Amino acid sequence: MTTQPAQVRRFPWRFYTIVLVMILLFALWPVLSVCFTYLVAEATGCVVNEAGINPCLVLGQDIGGVLYTTGVMGWFMLVTLPLGGGALIVWPVMLIIHRLAWRRTQPGGAA
Repeated sequence: MTTQPAQVRRFPWRFYTIVLVMILLFALWPVLSVCFTYLVAEATGCVVNEAGINPCLVLGQDIGGVLYTTGVMGWFMLVTLPLGGGALIVWPVMLIIHRLAWRRTQPGGAA
């Protein structure tokens, strides 16, 4: 009777990469929003501030409301940056724990 070799499963690096990207997007979304706002405003010569909506014509369309909204979304970073920072502390800890546990289940402790 012959024994079948144990199947070696691959570690789910893709899952951890996707989670990392999601954490970074969540944490940095308000920052990216504000950067977008001021890049567009500077390129079009528009004025953007938090006091109210200023008119901004681009190709015949007033995008002042959009620029105001995306600019004010920057305040969300008061929540997303600390939460994202906490998640970035937990993420490598979970990765290391999972990797060590996964390694023990592999035949011969394969890496």
